[in-house]
Amino acid sequence: MTDSPPQPSVAATDTPLLLCGARLADGRTVDVRLGGPRIEAVGTAGSLAASGQAPRIDLGGYLLLPAPAEPHAHLDTALTADCGGPPSYEEEDVQRRVTEAVLLQLGHGATAIRTHVRIGDVAGLRALEAVLQARRALRGLAELHTVAVPRLLTGIAGADGLAVLRDALKMGAGVVGGCPDLDPDPGGYVETVLGVADEFGLPVDLHTEGGDPARLARLAAMAGGLRPGVTIGPCGGLARLPRDSAARAADQLAAAGVSVVALPQGGCGALESVRRGPVAPVRALRAAGVRVAAGGGALRDLANPVGRGDPMEAAFLLASYGECGAAEAYGAVSGQARAVLGLPEVRIEAGFPAELLAVRADRIEAALSLAYSRIVIHRGRVVSRTSAVREFTDTLALDLPRQTRSRKDPA
Repeated sequence: MTDSPPQPSVAATDTPLLLCGARLADGRTVDVRLGGPRIEAVGTAGSLAASGQAPRIDLGGYLLLPAPAEPHAHLDTALTADCGGPPSYEEEDVQRRVTEAVLLQLGHGATAIRTHVRIGDVAGLRALEAVLQARRALRGLAELHTVAVPRLLTGIAGADGLAVLRDALKMGAGVVGGCPDLDPDPGGYVETVLGVADEFGLPVDLHTEGGDPARLARLAAMAGGLRPGVTIGPCGGLARLPRDSAARAADQLAAAGVSVVALPQGGCGALESVRRGPVAPVRALRAAGVRVAAGGGALRDLANPVGRGDPMEAAFLLASYGECGAAEAYGAVSGQARAVLGLPEVRIEAGFPAELLAVRADRIEAALSLAYSRIVIHRGRVVSRTSAVREFTDTLALDLPRQTRSRKDPA
């Protein structure tokens, strides 16, 4: 099997782009014209003309989808599983790892990535500075959102962490993060984070296992009035609670408008445990009205040495675990993930952002199963293309049925 790579090649241009013969998730085959960072027009196949000398890409055989986003990454420690010791926090090393990890995830289709970055302790603010430098260098290829994650925030030891957190936000971190489960006073930690977020007018994204119903109830009560929003994850502990307790916690989170990011590929190292627990109960959370996104978490670090950082795999796992159908699973890594990041909705309709992913498939289920060939579009231009080629030998000697377009022969 050979997938011929569509043309043109990746290029930095604001020239309008015409996507021809793409299949949509609803089964329609359409042409899509992009004008800069937005979709300019969508029409039946063959109905749209290119504007001037606008390049054309033949997407026959491809499924066109809103691009996924990565709502929970740890790029400051990514790609360190085989480093033989603690990862280096020298700015040059962190920037190199972050850049490589972003490009890897971009190749999978994620045009926006939220990464949690440890601050304080050994790393100080060096890792954050390196991530911010990588973000500037990657502008135009992918959006990189940064979460500042302090270790302690309460008591005498927490005073330094609070000062470093404020410094990190002044430097340019766009989300207030943290790990309340690791603080001696988890409730006080959450209260401090929410207070700082309100002071700076920023969203919150907290790591928690979510296994303590009382803590979740208190978090929901405190988070209810905060805008622009609160996200928690990976919440695997919710799956270990009795059904009634989990349902009550889900109702409280929904009422407070708290979003949950599940990590179906495994946990992350932020909670200082490489033990893989259950995945958050996505079906129950969705039934209660909680916005649920899915992320990759660890990317080839000690928490998951084989992490792929592939949104399609996260969606595949959600669907294969039976937590939701294929379309809803893809929504968890695309529309819901973008909403968690505070990004505008993407629909394949005129006027919406030109953040798109084309995969060699004819429907969502096939895309989640074998989506090797991918074309990634960010702000209206192709920024990455992966073309898979599969070859078999001696098929005639095996006397197997041959693929054919003839109705007389088996397909």
